[in-house]
Amino acid sequence: MAVLPRIMLAPTGARLTKADHPALPVTIPEIVAAARAGRAAGADGLHAHVRDAEGRHVLDAGLYAELLAELDRAAPGFPVQVTTEAVGRYTPAEQRALVERLRPASVSIAFREISAEPDPRLTRRFFAFCAEAGCHVQHILYDLTDVAGLAAAVADGTVPEARLAVLIVLGRYTAGQRSAPEDLEAPVQRLRDLLPEADWAICAFGPHETECLVAASRKGGKMRIGFENNLLQADGTPAADNAARVAELVAALEAAGQGAGTPV
Repeated sequence: MAVLPRIMLAPTGARLTKADHPALPVTIPEIVAAARAGRAAGADGLHAHVRDAEGRHVLDAGLYAELLAELDRAAPGFPVQVTTEAVGRYTPAEQRALVERLRPASVSIAFREISAEPDPRLTRRFFAFCAEAGCHVQHILYDLTDVAGLAAAVADGTVPEARLAVLIVLGRYTAGQRSAPEDLEAPVQRLRDLLPEADWAICAFGPHETECLVAASRKGGKMRIGFENNLLQADGTPAADNAARVAELVAALEAAGQGAGTPV
């Protein structure tokens, strides 16, 4: 079974700017500082995006290499996952090219985006490359169709079954991008039915993020938290920064008997 960080910090995302929250980290020094603060608050991994000089989300291998080097210096031993998120700008070929050039230890890939490649042989070849290069893939799934599609890709050999890991996204395509704990039931059950050995985590959009993540932990899932998905504390007030979101989650897990020592 794959080993994912139990609490992965997602401090930046692809869409928000400092106009949404002044503490959103967008430069490499800011992301490094957010990672260190999040780690101190209880996160044990980082989901990283990089931005260009204008603050736009980019799939830039050079910027990612710079970020990874800085994190290795400032936060040694802290696992880092890069992303190939398309945000409507990048093709499957461009997503593949980032990974093939960067060869990161860990990457998140939206299954629906990468499988939009018209030639399935290229997708199969890409996932074989990731396995051979030791690049651990976490497959991003937005709905039940994505779960079924990934299961079919595993069954036909397109996606390797070994070390299979997924992230279930709650609320991305709902009205107001709001999620609730009950939204977990259907995708988790489908995942257990079709891919019972998958190492799974969730992220949740909206003000019920903490509640959703605690519910996932109770079910044996792992958690991704941070400004990428939500800027608010559970009481509806703006979080001071990403570390505050991690600290709230850690406290909620402890209160629910799901603290760091709880096996998942």
